[in-house]
Amino acid sequence: MIYFVRHGEAAASWGEHPDPGLSDKGWIQAEAVATRLIAMDISTALTSPMTRCQETASAYAEVSGKPLTIEPYVTEIPTPGDVEDRRTWLRNLMAGDWDEAPDLVQTWRSNLLKTVSQLPDNTVVFSHFIAINAIVGHLTGASTVTSFRPNYCSITVLERKGSELTLVEQGDSLDTRVL
Repeated sequence: MIYFVRHGEAAASWGEHPDPGLSDKGWIQAEAVATRLIAMDISTALTSPMTRCQETASAYAEVSGKPLTIEPYVTEIPTPGDVEDRRTWLRNLMAGDWDEAPDLVQTWRSNLLKTVSQLPDNTVVFSHFIAINAIVGHLTGASTVTSFRPNYCSITVLERKGSELTLVEQGDSLDTRVL
């Protein structure tokens, strides 16, 4: 199995800060998911380089004793350099289809999916809302950027069958808004 964990609640919104850490509630969520993950047979732990994912992953590393590896290809979706209003840009992107996304986003998605396809079994990955959506959408054939709304610290489970990954379980959903 491969487990994707969305980071805990951030201390600031995506439009307010480019790389916020966890809020107090986010730390509580991180500790709770760490406790759930301990019961799973995990041998490898990867995290996005973004602070909120590293902090979420650190709660698991502390209780499991497993080292964390930063994996740049499971990071947050990049914002094109010419975008002045990230909130509006992200809202529009999330309401659209992948084939409408700019080249920068297409490249990010391609690198993410290639990385995920090569992950070893028994891996946990601490990542982001849209990254998890890109993976789930790819596995289910959805063309929309947002195919579901993973809750903070929800666990989405994939399974390898031969050379193919399949979606076993989507994480719990939340009505996430881009603030």
